[in-house]
Amino acid sequence: MAMAKSAVIFLFLVMMGLCVVSNSMALVYKVGDNEGWSSLGHVDYAKWASTKNFHVGDALLFEYNQMYHNVLQVSHQDFLSCNTTSPIAVYFSGEDLITLGSADNFYYLCGGPGHCQAGQKVGIKVTPISPFPSASLSPTPSVSPSSYGSSP
Repeated sequence: MAMAKSAVIFLFLVMMGLCVVSNSMALVYKVGDNEGWSSLGHVDYAKWASTKNFHVGDALLFEYNQMYHNVLQVSHQDFLSCNTTSPIAVYFSGEDLITLGSADNFYYLCGGPGHCQAGQKVGIKVTPISPFPSASLSPTPSVSPSSYGSSP
């Protein structure tokens, strides 16, 4: 009985440790890096996003001048057509931190007139984070039995 209780406690501690490690690995990505979220400066947001690996728990930081910009989370169709009339969510603080809470595709654009059409939009693909790192095992080299004890 004591052995089973010890095993349950050990398993619980291991799981808690994995949760802490998983949460501590979350990253914050500043959208557009140094340029931020802007229709000026010629940021290619699609290229920016393609160089990142977004995982569940990571966050996007949109920094912008709130007098001219905002952030709208939209559907894929609205993203493609730059439709700002039915957003899923609206952000307008100028420093919006959005946590990526599930493995999915998320779409954001600026609702300023003409900004989305000018390229101020970004699509984010979020993948799940695995609690166990994947290890690639190299095959063990095989030695044929005939190579031992034979002489030329």
